[in-house]
Amino acid sequence: MPDVKITIGGRSYEVACQDGEEHFLQSAAALLENEASVLSSQIGRMPEARMLLMSGLMLADKTAGMDEKLRSLESKLSAQETLIEELRSRPAPEPERVEVPVVPRGVTDSLAELAARSEAMASAIEDRLGLSDET
Repeated sequence: MPDVKITIGGRSYEVACQDGEEHFLQSAAALLENEASVLSSQIGRMPEARMLLMSGLMLADKTAGMDEKLRSLESKLSAQETLIEELRSRPAPEPERVEVPVVPRGVTDSLAELAARSEAMASAIEDRLGLSDET
């Protein structure tokens, strides 16, 4: 069982932990040290027990806030998963029929022929009346 030396609030402590848990202990000690540093900067020097208690309470408050936020997010996630499942279980909507009018090729050709004849007649009338472009 290794002993790990940690520093919290300017005080050193030897703490035993399980093999392989050293990193987790160092991380936890760093969190506690951050809170102790905030306390020391705001209040100044205080008894060891009080400093550790206050630092622990500040961490517990942050943890409680994160737990509450986590529960809220889990609730929202659950609601979204329920909605997704509900949408997936709905039957597929009936396909919507869309009718696109199609003009038969013969009608298109007839209209083009009528347009050409109309233009030819208009041109002939212009020529008779002398309205054609003379340059």
